[in-house]
Amino acid sequence: MKIQWSLIAGLVFALLTAIFAVINVDPVRVNLMFSEVNIPLILLIVGCTLIGGIIVGSYGIFRQYRLQKEIKLLSAQLAHIQSETGYTEPLPVEEMTKESNDKEQLQTP
Repeated sequence: MKIQWSLIAGLVFALLTAIFAVINVDPVRVNLMFSEVNIPLILLIVGCTLIGGIIVGSYGIFRQYRLQKEIKLLSAQLAHIQSETGYTEPLPVEEMTKESNDKEQLQTP
């Protein structure tokens, strides 16, 4: 559900940015430190929004990669510890009650 709300919020933000950009079509002077250029404001707004989206997306991809790497490392550590100690995970409560009910049914004539 969180992903759907994020998608809706992103679409609303994109729509508002597009409307704002279309309203502002006047040319503006942009100083690029080595020269000055006249660019329509719509291109400047869309360009800055695109650059911001690329930065946020890159950070999200990097974070996801780092978390997947950490999960792989922790899973390997858990498997190593379980093999060294012989530990097995206890069954969840639902499975334990189901198994005990199955055993009781097999034992009763």
